[in-house]
Amino acid sequence: MQKKYAVIGHPIGHTMSPFIHKRLFELSGVDASYGVIDIPPEELADDYAEVLKKLDGYNITIPHKNAIIPFLDKIDEKAKMYGSVNTVANSGGNFAGYTTDPDGFLKALEYADIPLSGRVVILGCGGVARTMAYEALLKNAELEFAVRKKSVPKAKKLIAEINEKLENPKVGFCEIDELSGDINTLINATPVGMSPNSGFMPVSESQLKNCANVFDAIYNPLDTLLIKTAKKNGSKAEGGMSMLVWQAVAAHYHWDKSIYDVKDIEKLCKDAAGEMMNA
Repeated sequence: MQKKYAVIGHPIGHTMSPFIHKRLFELSGVDASYGVIDIPPEELADDYAEVLKKLDGYNITIPHKNAIIPFLDKIDEKAKMYGSVNTVANSGGNFAGYTTDPDGFLKALEYADIPLSGRVVILGCGGVARTMAYEALLKNAELEFAVRKKSVPKAKKLIAEINEKLENPKVGFCEIDELSGDINTLINATPVGMSPNSGFMPVSESQLKNCANVFDAIYNPLDTLLIKTAKKNGSKAEGGMSMLVWQAVAAHYHWDKSIYDVKDIEKLCKDAAGEMMNA
């Protein structure tokens, strides 16, 4: 019998999830369909009982990553730490929640040979930045958030949370305009440079010249102006498509324990980029 999976969110227009997950099912030989389900927040409870419980598993995007948790039978330790779930697996009617965002982030850096060590600067302090920050600090990096002036209170709040959850983390912040000095790894967790406003960078070219490695969580366009400029400067740089694909790979492990060849995943990253450009 064909298994059924989907991604849920609201609003949920064009998403790369069906293309990526269908290819992963093909690679693993699992007979499964993968759809898109738009669920407004006020309908989550009803749709959970009527729709989601009939699925073999599903992915979750904004705004349901936290709201889904009370409906689940259990969540893993990383999901508890982040208070966020993006993958649910149905095992005989028991629903378990996981977060694969950190898996995708770490795998993307690993295969790009970008280290999470030394001085790591994260641009922004939102949800994506929060995940990246915890992973960097768990690897004993010296972390700094660089934010706009209006986001300073939010950065201070996130740092206070981190100090409560982790033991003696090396973490601080500055305003983006004040960012200076040598940076081992710069990570963009802001939407600056995302299509259709792809002609912008969140930092200046002079600031970027001090960065040995650059990772941009944005995957549309595939090469942002930040990535292009970093490569021109001789820095090692990677865009967000690989993170998107690797977090999907981690979801499949939770669903059916599938393991993939790295070359197949590298090809999927390229094919997904081509699919995105043709959409």
